[in-house]
Parts: sequence; structure tokens; C-alpha cells
Amino acid sequence: MQKIYKDTHKHQGMRNKLIDELRIKGIKDERILRAFNAVPRHFFLDLAFQEQAYSNMPFQIGSGQTISHPFTVAFQTQLLDVKKGDKILEIGTGSGYQTCILCEMGAKVFSIERQRELYLKVKNIIHHFNFNPRLSYGDGYKGLPNFAPFDHILVTCGAPFIPPALVEQLKIGGKLIIPLGEGNVQKMVVLTRTSEDSEDVQDYGDFSFVPMLENTSK
Repeated sequence: MQKIYKDTHKHQGMRNKLIDELRIKGIKDERILRAFNAVPRHFFLDLAFQEQAYSNMPFQIGSGQTISHPFTVAFQTQLLDVKKGDKILEIGTGSGYQTCILCEMGAKVFSIERQRELYLKVKNIIHHFNFNPRLSYGDGYKGLPNFAPFDHILVTCGAPFIPPALVEQLKIGGKLIIPLGEGNVQKMVVLTRTSEDSEDVQDYGDFSFVPMLENTSK
């Protein structure tokens, strides 16, 4: 059954409140806040979660995956410093919410999803927004070498290490945003590729993500 997307005045009011909260928490890039206003988060959730869609909390989206806290999405996006036309590789399409935020900001998005159920499901909602990211089903550890290099790479799941293939697919001067570490808590790491064989790495605090999985299918 085709999902019907409705954005009511109530939803808009809740969204405005969330945007105010994000601004208080340190999200200063007005382009991000405008994108949050233009992309209704409740569209990405089951009807049972509609009333809580604009609270700063994650929700299950199936296949053991979650849609991240709004602040986490906004914080990672702010670290990316997205410019219109940037070519961005996203590891972990998930619900498609982060994908749509990046598209709304004018980025050219390439996104990989490990869970086939989510990969198939997300196409409908992205089509609703008339965005045109390139979606792939595959192993995020390998990236998309055929479309490299990328201006920036965003990982939306916890990785036990920085995948070398992703660094290789990053332009000189580009940023890799990745939650690094195993267990329930990861460090938000920003790796800037400064030359062909050197990088600068900075830590931006503790966050919690579902683990980054390999695609073991042949």
C-alpha cells in the first residue's frame, strides 16, 4: 500500500520547535536548519511514532537499524560544511532522512546501504521529494571506487576502524566524518585528507550509533 504523506500545521509547529532546540544546542548553519524545515522527519517514521517524530531521539526503522537523533544528523552535517554541488558519499542510507537533508542542501549524494530491506524501502520516500541521489546496495567499507573521488564522505554507523578504501576515495582537502569505535559509544572523528599520504584527525566527542556491517553476500 502506498504511504500517504501529510504535513499538517501541527507537524510544522513541532518542527519549528525542534529547529529552535537545534539552534540552542549549537547548530549555527542556517542552511542546515532550513533543510530540517523542508524535509519533514515524520515522513521517515511509522505512523506509531508520528507524535514523537520531532523529539530529539532515535527510532527503530527495521532491520536492526535506527533513524538517528535529529541533533546527531545536524551535527554531522555541520561538520561536513556542505557546499552546493559537493559530491558526497554517504555510508548507511538507513531511513533516507540524512540523504534527503544533504540533497535539500544541494549536494550530489551517493549513498550505500547494507540492509536490502531498507535499500528497497527508501526509494519511495526519496522519490516523493523528487531528489535524485545514486543509491547502492553494498558494502560501505569498500565505498564506491567507480564514482570516486568525493568531496566529502559521511559514515552514519559506528565503525571499528577507518576503512582505508574510504580515505583513498576522498579528495585532497576533503573530510571523512565517521563515528569510530566498537560497543555502544563511538568518538565522532573528522579526518581531513591533507595530501595523498597524510591526514589530519580530530575528535568531536561521544555519540552512539548502530554498528557498521559488511555486506557478506556474493
